[in-house]
Amino acid sequence: MAASGEGVTLYTLGHSRHAIETFIALVHDHNVDLIVDVRGQPYSRFNPQYNREQFKKSLANRQVDYIWFGDRLSGRPKDPKYRGPDNKVLWHTLMESAGVQDGIAEVLALAADTRLALVCAEENPLSCHRRLLLTPPLSNLGAEVLHVRGDGRIDPEDELRKSEASPKDGDQLNLID
Repeated sequence: MAASGEGVTLYTLGHSRHAIETFIALVHDHNVDLIVDVRGQPYSRFNPQYNREQFKKSLANRQVDYIWFGDRLSGRPKDPKYRGPDNKVLWHTLMESAGVQDGIAEVLALAADTRLALVCAEENPLSCHRRLLLTPPLSNLGAEVLHVRGDGRIDPEDELRKSEASPKDGDQLNLID
């Protein structure tokens, strides 16, 4: 991956079970212009406001752009080579895949020109693939990653790293739908 993240700041955000108005308020409060949806299956039976087409339309109505990268940056790989014998995701192996590498390079290129947030369902970045899969290569390339929490506060990745050990392959995620 040749792209550099030096000087780039990007956000991560989980839609959780927020009303769409609450989510969009979080986006606007942090001046995010582009949502990069990293859900492999951008649909929710419990939160239909986040189904891909409806989500994109709601964002566009509030002057926020939307792009789906779940085909490259999902935390639910279909290829069994990215799962261990216990079926847990091998994060470091998946991180090295061409799809993730290419997706990260595209995210960095976009983030150089616009303020974006990587979005999936999980509110808590500590138990989300945004942090386990995507944040390490972004940080390693020099990008500053800021995690927006459901109450609007920011958890800088640098602070989270200081407060805990790095996640390992096979760490469990509490993915919500």
